[in-house]
Amino acid sequence: MDQRAELSEFLRGRRARLRPEDVGLPHVGRLRRVPGLRREELALLAGVSVAYYTRLEQGNGQNVSVEVLDSIARALRLNDAERDHLLHLAKPADKKRKRPRGFRRQTVRPAVLHLLDSMESVPALVLGQRLDILAWNRLARALFGDFAALEPEERNMARHVFLSPAARDLYVDWEAKATEVVSVLRMYAGCSADDPRLATLVGDLSVRSPEFRSLWAAHTVQDKGHGAKRLRHPLVGELTLSYETLKLADDHDQSLVTYAAEPGSPAAEALRLLANWGPDAADAPSGTAGTSVAGEP
Repeated sequence: MDQRAELSEFLRGRRARLRPEDVGLPHVGRLRRVPGLRREELALLAGVSVAYYTRLEQGNGQNVSVEVLDSIARALRLNDAERDHLLHLAKPADKKRKRPRGFRRQTVRPAVLHLLDSMESVPALVLGQRLDILAWNRLARALFGDFAALEPEERNMARHVFLSPAARDLYVDWEAKATEVVSVLRMYAGCSADDPRLATLVGDLSVRSPEFRSLWAAHTVQDKGHGAKRLRHPLVGELTLSYETLKLADDHDQSLVTYAAEPGSPAAEALRLLANWGPDAADAPSGTAGTSVAGEP
């Protein structure tokens, strides 16, 4: 993936979503042919020259400082995730450079697998680089489907959401889930543009899913955190679960994602029924139900 092009498209997209009145500028002057702020207006707000900002928006960010990027982030009204994404894309010279990632084989520690197995009433899974699905417990398998039935390269949350017909039925607000997945994948891309498997994943999804192609072009970014998900399971009906994303301390590329129901709620009863249903529960959405771990080819 071309990181200069990513930087250029991200800045142009964020500038286009702002109107003069959003940033306290009068809406006067010549007719605007495109939406959003002009480059000279953004440069004024950020306190940099138009020529300097233009070079940055053209993808030339090698020597820009963190301070300048922070000024531009404030002018663009970026949130924390978007600011971090901008820093990763621009790679300022005075920011400590990390060694290039080796994109090693992803493995889940045995202790984490034991933890998954012990969570009998909470669906949980481990996501890795590119939102690859690395491991899951029995209840996650019953709720989301049998990832073990898929080829290793197909075990990916973006592929699950955009290419699985069952996923479109499972997520009540599928559009919101799709936007979230693409935004998290964009965040990863800002740090790992040289990951060849990411390029393969994005290319394949862009060809096979018009929705993914459109969302990817929007350059929205966010880090997966916490919230609520409404699901519609073919066996137990609709349920609302709270999810938490916990970065693993020894490998920040891996996250433990848990889905919990409020005690005594209909969702808690639905999870209890799924836990007692056995392997047939996962056959309904798309698969089966014990802790599983996925390997990479």
